[in-house]
Amino acid sequence: MITIKKYPNRRLYDTSRSQYVNLDYIKTLINDRKDFQVIDSKSEEDITKSLLLQIISESESNVHQSLLTNTLLKQLIRFYDSDMEPYVREYLEQSLVNFIAQQDKMQGMMKNMVDSNPFTIFSKIVEQNMETWSPAKKSKK
Repeated sequence: MITIKKYPNRRLYDTSRSQYVNLDYIKTLINDRKDFQVIDSKSEEDITKSLLLQIISESESNVHQSLLTNTLLKQLIRFYDSDMEPYVREYLEQSLVNFIAQQDKMQGMMKNMVDSNPFTIFSKIVEQNMETWSPAKKSKK
């Protein structure tokens, strides 16, 4: 697990790489599915969630169409301090895990379709033939 330290001057420091990083770097870690934790340098408190919320907040303000609509946010807020809170948390987490797994599976299927496209197969055969005949031409000269 990568440990990121957040200093009072709001700078982030990746201890595994021994260098200062920014929020874009944290987003890259997330997109690359790397496990990390953000620790406050003074208190040693885990502040990962607050940093993630900061990234979401900035992302929400920088997009034309928001992922988190007002309606969705209001519905989420209603579940805080309710008996359903743990169930909603688990449901949302599992739903996203399943959604991402399905998305990965579809991307794999699309890649297989592109790889098995007749033009792609033909192109690979031509490429292999060129590689096969190229050394033969060179040895005849």
